[in-house]
Amino acid sequence: MNDAEKQQLSRMTETPVSRLVVQLGIPTTLTMLVTNFYNMADTAFVGMLGSNSASGAVGVIFGLMAILQAVGFMFGQGSGSVISRLLGSEHSHTASVYASTAFFTSLTLGAVIEIVCLIFLRPLIFLLGSTDTIAPYAMDYAKYILYAAPFTVSSFVLNNILRYEGKASLAMIGMTAGAILNIAGDPIFMFGLKMGISGAGLATALSQVVSFSILLGIFLTGHSIIKISPSMIRLKLSILKDIVTTGLPSMLRQGLSSISTMLLNNSAALYGDEAVAAMSIVTKIVMFVFSVGLGIGQGFQPVSGYNYGAKKFSRVREAFKFTFVFSECVVGIASLLVFIFAAPLIGIFRDDPAVIEIGLRALRLQCVSLLFLPFSVVTEMQLQSTGQKLQASLISSLKNGVYFIPAIIILADLRGLHGIEEAQPLSYILSFVTALFFASWFFKRLPQTDQ
Repeated sequence: MNDAEKQQLSRMTETPVSRLVVQLGIPTTLTMLVTNFYNMADTAFVGMLGSNSASGAVGVIFGLMAILQAVGFMFGQGSGSVISRLLGSEHSHTASVYASTAFFTSLTLGAVIEIVCLIFLRPLIFLLGSTDTIAPYAMDYAKYILYAAPFTVSSFVLNNILRYEGKASLAMIGMTAGAILNIAGDPIFMFGLKMGISGAGLATALSQVVSFSILLGIFLTGHSIIKISPSMIRLKLSILKDIVTTGLPSMLRQGLSSISTMLLNNSAALYGDEAVAAMSIVTKIVMFVFSVGLGIGQGFQPVSGYNYGAKKFSRVREAFKFTFVFSECVVGIASLLVFIFAAPLIGIFRDDPAVIEIGLRALRLQCVSLLFLPFSVVTEMQLQSTGQKLQASLISSLKNGVYFIPAIIILADLRGLHGIEEAQPLSYILSFVTALFFASWFFKRLPQTDQ
């Protein structure tokens, strides 16, 4: 190991756990908040167009963006989890092999997704939950998102590799720079250049290219321990399998989020564009709050992975406990504020009485159920960062899949629009109960003493 690698290993395995989780969690949380803020900014600016159909289109394309994120997170967190354990056990060259393989594979797959989705764009839009009136707006928005698909997918990979390496601040720079550009670009392209919803799509696409360029530059200029180079690509089945199976929980989490968004949009569409717009806005606001817990959890992952690889199991336990308590407090405060100011928050995105009425109940229900989410998230990330692939995959499939899909189908049939509003909160609560079992299983098997 060179001096930089030794210094980073010492930092990740000797710094007090609470301080380390906060140091890594704050940049990651800020990244998540800014990223979700620019998604919300798109919704708010599109709402200024004065059309519920345009506002609904943003919610429809959220499902498409979730697919791109699913692929990016699968390769990024899949390789990142392995990388942190390799660095913890002092195998930096092998870590760079995993990083290079994951990056170039994701870049290629992003291009394939772009081509296929552009060819079948119209049927894809309806599959994502569009109505006939929403479809023209959704197609205009989606084509720009797809043009940037290779950059979007591989940016998530680069971001996660840096984060798992313990360089969360550098990862933040690339993602937040693109997000700020997106927020600034929305009014310029949409209203200044009179591009309408296409302008929102173009601003998002350009922001992804900028984020990609900054993140790749960090690796190419030697600011990371991990090296990314075509010469380090190893298209071996064992390496690809390790990346994909370790990243499967992230793929399931994001992929099922896309499927749940499709089901939500299709179910809400029966009650008009107002319902689609309302549930779309609620989803964006809830994701903003959820991103706080997710960001803290992602700051915890490299701490868990490094120390698990270094066989410092007491620090793994300590990190889990601190992260859960800290994220529960932060998410609880944020949920309370959103619950109190739910109506004016929805009004920011679409000042339509029908949209606000539908969204108000849904948002408040989700604020209450968000209190059950941090434990599930931290448990999933604990399992993934320590290589418990099957268990992590199972728990990641719960809140947007195993529990949510039957919940929305059954409740929508039994209780109509109210049932649609209740499906996600119910899935959060059930996921929490299941996470208790998985966490107990993991810590009973974790060695009691360091090695």
